[in-house]
Amino acid sequence: MALSGCASAGGMSAAASAGELAIAKAVLPAQTPRAELLQPWTGPYEGVPPWGAVTADKLKAAIIEGIELQRAEIAAIANNPEPPTFANTLVPMQLAGQPLDRATSMFGVMTQNIGSDDYNAVDTEVTPLLSVAGDEITFNEPLFQRIKTVADTARTAGLTPEQTRVAERSRDAFVRNGAALDAAGKAELGRINTALANAFTSFSQKVVADENTWTLIPNEAGVAGLPESNKAAAAGAARSRNLQGWAIVNTRSSVDPFLTFADDRALREQVWTKFVNRGDNRDRNDTNALIAEIVALRAQRARLLGYGNHAEWRMQDTMAKTPAAAMELMMRVWEPAKARVTQEVADMREIAGHDIEPWDYLYYAEKVRKAKYDLDQNELKPYFELNAVKRGAFYMAERLYGFTFTPVPAGSVPGFHPDVEVFEVKNKSDGSHVGLFYSDDFARAGKRSGAWMTSYRIGWGYDGGGNKLVSNNNNFTKAEAGQPILISLDDAETLFHEFGHALHYLSYQVRYPALGGTPRDYVEYPSQVHEHWVLSRPILDGFMKHYQTGEPMPQALVDKVEAAATFNQGYATVSYLSSALVDMDLHTRATPPTDIDAFERESLARYGMPREIVMRHRLPQFNHLFTSDAYSAGYYSYLWSEVMDADTWAYFEESGDVFNPDIAGRYKAIILAEGNTTDRADAYRRFRGRNPDVTALLRVRGFPT
Repeated sequence: MALSGCASAGGMSAAASAGELAIAKAVLPAQTPRAELLQPWTGPYEGVPPWGAVTADKLKAAIIEGIELQRAEIAAIANNPEPPTFANTLVPMQLAGQPLDRATSMFGVMTQNIGSDDYNAVDTEVTPLLSVAGDEITFNEPLFQRIKTVADTARTAGLTPEQTRVAERSRDAFVRNGAALDAAGKAELGRINTALANAFTSFSQKVVADENTWTLIPNEAGVAGLPESNKAAAAGAARSRNLQGWAIVNTRSSVDPFLTFADDRALREQVWTKFVNRGDNRDRNDTNALIAEIVALRAQRARLLGYGNHAEWRMQDTMAKTPAAAMELMMRVWEPAKARVTQEVADMREIAGHDIEPWDYLYYAEKVRKAKYDLDQNELKPYFELNAVKRGAFYMAERLYGFTFTPVPAGSVPGFHPDVEVFEVKNKSDGSHVGLFYSDDFARAGKRSGAWMTSYRIGWGYDGGGNKLVSNNNNFTKAEAGQPILISLDDAETLFHEFGHALHYLSYQVRYPALGGTPRDYVEYPSQVHEHWVLSRPILDGFMKHYQTGEPMPQALVDKVEAAATFNQGYATVSYLSSALVDMDLHTRATPPTDIDAFERESLARYGMPREIVMRHRLPQFNHLFTSDAYSAGYYSYLWSEVMDADTWAYFEESGDVFNPDIAGRYKAIILAEGNTTDRADAYRRFRGRNPDVTALLRVRGFPT
């Protein structure tokens, strides 16, 4: 099967593509941007972001001018006197706003990865302007009528299936976002959207500020039990803040190891309390009022657009389609997960001799793991040196998809921070260029917490393709000079997860940008499945070697890991799934709550949340939900995607070769390369030969099937 699954779906010749592009470009006005950061990117690899020239003021000027340039392009499309066609309406729509796209791409990187006061100030100023500009496009009646005409006549006008999908999805997205409202309705929706944009920005900045705090431990007794690598990182964090002692920074990558290994129970409680109360301290960074405002605005918007609640509106373009379908899957997993927690707590209580509190769970779980499986997480960390883990991920990409990753010469490609490493990506088969991969691994003040993937540029087939630019962003703590950076197995799996997102975009063979984004409950699937390769024997033998001895992880230790694979799955599942359930509960309420803390407590009590566990993301710090609409009423999507992920891994394992080239080739062609060119449920059936089997997920988590 050809790797470019989307090309065959469209069936359009290169000449036809060039012809429609010429028509589209003729529609758009000739404009020359003035702002430096709106200019086409220059330099190697078909142009790269000019990070050295970026400042907050320059980005502000570029975004403001970029909005005006885009406004002129949209006006030209909407007011074109020629009858609407795919080539003179839908294609120029996708060409419009390219200078603004360049500026906002760089701006998103600077606000998330640098996050200094000057960028935060500009973020606060330009975010509502971008919201208004987006609404202007959606609410442009002549533009909407042109799109609607093309979509309504697509199946009789000889459009290809791919063009028809672009037109119909564009029409439907416009309707979902208010294009069919009357003037008063559009004005009200515009007010709501602008208010939400402001609230999202404020929420993000408040949470980052609360994460840029720490617990200072002045005496070495307070870090007793911590692995040496974590102690060294905490000491380094203190020194970087001109403090004496050890600093446990208020981010998960610092807090979780402390909760897992630190012997001082009172300090564990102190660190845990600070972490789970981010955004919930009744101070200037408290987010509860913002959340109440956001959910009220979302409810107003849903009613205005004709939906019963925000979840119904948000889930229209998902695989699950309805809140009920998502809830059915979640509840199928929730009850067995809670039952497993009861067993886990009983095992821990035997060792602890007292009741288990939330700040005890990880600590005593580690004791149980050691007792039951003779497995100590400290045995694993020496095999997961950060650079070796990254090389293992690159090897996975080469074996599965034929991509090679080579460091670019020092200084040849600028990065947005000195810590950033850049790698050139090529196709191994013919040496052709695919793109660049930017690796930003370390935590810093102002950087958002967690791990994520970003795309700076995706080469689209309708415009000749081209090099792709993607990044992975992590929050590992730097080691002292000359010391190895040892990470946990969980961190290694997270790195492979985010790398899976990058591989998804690097694999794209998509003609039209409108078909580039996949449904929210699909997008995590290609990332989650890649976590499984961390412990595959070829990667262990080649890369996960003891940083001192150079020996690969022995099979006896791997056997211990696999024997304990379903250990603590009660905790992992309940921690995640409680956040997903509360998210769906919050966004399906007929009357949005005003007391967010009270709502969270009541919702968890109704689901029977075990008292020994806290949500992975409490509402006051739940960035997924309240920094944009992206994951709102959609945090369930990790579980939905995991059904496909578990079923796919079973497919590889059943073949007898976890690098099976036939399966990998079809996975790349159908699941990765197509983007959203075809329906993703149909795509999975083409790949697997059937619908995904939920029992594979239950087996992976060790729950009854």
